[in-house]
Amino acid sequence: MTGIIILAAGSSSRFGSPKQNLVYQGKTLLQRAIQTALTSACCDCAVVVLGANEGEIRPNISDQQVNIVYNPDWQEGMASSIRLGIAQLMYLEPLITSAILMLCDQPFVDPLLLYQLTERKTENDTGIIACEYKNTLGVPALFDKKYFVKLMKLTGSEGAKTIINAYPDDVMSVPFGLGAIDIDTIDDFERLNRG
Repeated sequence: MTGIIILAAGSSSRFGSPKQNLVYQGKTLLQRAIQTALTSACCDCAVVVLGANEGEIRPNISDQQVNIVYNPDWQEGMASSIRLGIAQLMYLEPLITSAILMLCDQPFVDPLLLYQLTERKTENDTGIIACEYKNTLGVPALFDKKYFVKLMKLTGSEGAKTIINAYPDDVMSVPFGLGAIDIDTIDDFERLNRG
């Protein structure tokens, strides 16, 4: 069983407004991420972690068939949302065997990519399957449950990359060239819309 955690608690400080609510091709970035997770063949359970600007973001996704949790410690950084997401997944689905961490500001993540992560895991039984782009490994990334304890020990601004880099011998990758495109600034979003 694979769960998907969508990390959406950040304050979008570089952007200036909640980028979770940016509309791209008719849906907000977070709505797109949720739809991608829910329509992926590999998703047994999906959790969205909200934090900053929750009051502005939650109404746009409250009709989605997804588990929404609020992270009161979002200011600590990414690690607090990962910890909460893993804990929520294990609570909702005690038999969960792996978790995919994804963000809402990578607009080109699609259900096929998420499926490829789980397929690569099935083929190789590797503990971590990460996406490869711009000569780096990152999210979306799948973690076997044996890494849940390590994910729960992350602190501050540490994220998935911390674990990926710590266990290079247990990592395989899936190419995702468009993974380098994420939305951090107004310029990024304007470039995305220009196509």
